[in-house]
This record gives sequence, C-alpha cells and structure tokens, in this order.
Amino acid sequence: MSKIGTYIKESYKELAKKVSWPTWAELQSHAAVVMVATFIFAVLVLAMDFVFKNLMTGIYRLLQ
Repeated sequence: MSKIGTYIKESYKELAKKVSWPTWAELQSHAAVVMVATFIFAVLVLAMDFVFKNLMTGIYRLLQ
C-alpha cells in the first residue's frame, strides 16, 4: 500500500512542479489547428465515401 501512496505523491509533485504547462494562447492556437485538421480529414473521408459509393453503384449496374 505504501508503494501506491508514494506513486501518487511523486505523480502530484511531477505534475505540479516539473511539467511545463502551455499558456492560454498556445492552448487556443493548438486547439484551432486540431479543429482545422479534423475538418479537413472529415471532408476527405466524405469525398472518399462519395467516390466509393458512386464507383460501387456503377459496378453493380454493369453486373446486372
């Protein structure tokens, strides 16, 4: 049980004293980059889905 207590104490010390947390401006800019990248990725997946759907519909029509 003492190992768990030691782990928790050392983890708190590390998070409170040794970790360099980003500033609010850095956090906002990084969040904006993530949102833009997510939007671009979603548009790419949507485009691939649209192309694949049309491709498969064309193949099925040829086989009937």
